[in-house]
Amino acid sequence: MMVQVQLEVTRPGSAASLDVVAEEVPVAFEFNGISHTVMLATPNDLKDFALGFSLTEGIVERRSEVFDIEVEEVPDGITLHLEIAGGAFARLKERRRSLAGRTGCGLCGAESLQQVMRDLPLVTAGAPFQLAALFEGMRRLPAQQALQQSTGAVHAACHVDQTGSISYVREDVGRHNALDKTLGALAAIDATSEGALLITSRASFEMVQKCAALGYGVLAAVSAPTAAAVRLADKLNVTLVGFLRGSSCAIYTHAQRLQGNTI
Repeated sequence: MMVQVQLEVTRPGSAASLDVVAEEVPVAFEFNGISHTVMLATPNDLKDFALGFSLTEGIVERRSEVFDIEVEEVPDGITLHLEIAGGAFARLKERRRSLAGRTGCGLCGAESLQQVMRDLPLVTAGAPFQLAALFEGMRRLPAQQALQQSTGAVHAACHVDQTGSISYVREDVGRHNALDKTLGALAAIDATSEGALLITSRASFEMVQKCAALGYGVLAAVSAPTAAAVRLADKLNVTLVGFLRGSSCAIYTHAQRLQGNTI
């Protein structure tokens, strides 16, 4: 399925022309043949999305519990068919929720406070990380945001290493989806939780939760965090960075993990 379309647009004072618009379609998740949720998402990197969502939402605890992922285009959107381990499926049935996916909405539909405030272990990935690598990674990221460059409508997430090199850049109309896609791509290769994660959006509670769920200790955003995100990052031992632009940023939690800061 195409991730962008051309549509006619009228601009005041100009003749009608074609504009490139990001695609957004319903993506249904089915686990062992049972419908779980529907998200609105950009239809690319969907196997990464399926694995990342399953892990960050706690549906499975490890990649090995996902046996197979099939992507099926259907008349009204896309269905992701996941075959998961029996134990994971049993846990899922115990905490079934109805989640109506919306762009920018990460917690809509949770049935209880316990589902929102998940009991996650402290992040132990504690190797010092170079602050300069975050600046370099964010500097490099725009050049690899192909869909954003053509549409101006999507967020991105990626992994950055100690040298500032970025990888596993994933884009989506939903910032949570983009992060799930990056985390799914990393999980698919059994990557360690070293390095940092960059996002081209604000850092909200569930973005911190998703990173912590996979053990990543540094999350850096181009925009602001929420207060709930800061509290959760502090609690879970995640270094949370906001306003990462040019050569400046704001470090909200666990600044000691970043080498080169002045705190």
